[in-house]
Amino acid sequence: MNTKKVAIIGASGYSGEVLVQLLLNHPHAELVAVTSRQNAGQTLAQVFPKFASHPKSKTLRFTDPNSGVLATQADVVFLALPHGVAAEYAVPLLNAGCTVIDLSADFRLKSPEIYKEFYAHEHPAPDLLQKAVYGLPEVHREDIKKSLLIASPGCYPTSILLPLIPLLKAGLIKPAGIIADSMSGVSGAGRKAELDYLFCECNESVRPYGVPKHRHLSEIEEQLSLAAKSKVIIQFTPHLIPVNRGILTTLYVAPTEHFSDAAGAAALSEKISAAYQSAYAHEPFVRLLEGKSLPDTKNVTGTNVCEIAWRLDSRTGRLIIMSAEDNLVKGASGQAVQSLNIVCGWPETAGLV
Repeated sequence: MNTKKVAIIGASGYSGEVLVQLLLNHPHAELVAVTSRQNAGQTLAQVFPKFASHPKSKTLRFTDPNSGVLATQADVVFLALPHGVAAEYAVPLLNAGCTVIDLSADFRLKSPEIYKEFYAHEHPAPDLLQKAVYGLPEVHREDIKKSLLIASPGCYPTSILLPLIPLLKAGLIKPAGIIADSMSGVSGAGRKAELDYLFCECNESVRPYGVPKHRHLSEIEEQLSLAAKSKVIIQFTPHLIPVNRGILTTLYVAPTEHFSDAAGAAALSEKISAAYQSAYAHEPFVRLLEGKSLPDTKNVTGTNVCEIAWRLDSRTGRLIIMSAEDNLVKGASGQAVQSLNIVCGWPETAGLV
């Protein structure tokens, strides 16, 4: 099987660290370059002692990010950078013929106007927005196969889109009135020294943030609108919880079919189950829970799996859907490697199980 040389720009953050871990042990990818301005010159083992037993950890050194140099070293380049910065590297890398997998928000949207609305600055490379593919493999696999620019989804969007898209496409839920409550571990904020994310500020505390217009709403609503074939606006409230990693999302939606008795609920349940089975029965990284089981972050932490379960509430007439994922794996680096496997024609589970 063919191999590819890969590089990571911004490898010292949390997502970058997980990318390093996955790519060091990938059976078909060769990690040839990692960049970090603050760690330039140091080896992987010096920056990440956890990788010290790997043969490459003492020879592979961090460098300053240089698109021209990286384009001569790697076939595929991951961008684990803040929004607004990633695009500056994507343009020259694409021009040099590299495949780019971007973990930032720079290419997740099709509209530069919406990008400016949610990210408060002009898009640095608007001409590329129509060329980028939204890297949610379970939904856009065929487009990912043909793309040179893959925009890997955000962690919150993944936990919301995977449960909702099959039901919207099947016409089983109303696109209006969707409510999403999500809880995320502190690593979702990135590796940075800010007061809000210090241990004493986060430990023994749960708090909402980004209310009422979190940046991830832009890509969530765009992808849901594509699935529903009509404009979708949702209510989304994220919360910070005192764990290192993991996201739990609870969705409240209105079914298109009214159910007032056990027979009606049973009929609707069969249709919901059939929609999920049709979408995900053969997906390696979506786990549909049955019986009394409910999503639990402890069961997905460290994996590329998203768990999904649902319940009909006869009292309110609503459908409650729950999901759990690791925000750094399925919500970031693992999903990006999943896209790498697809675009390179490797088994989709390579390096991820």
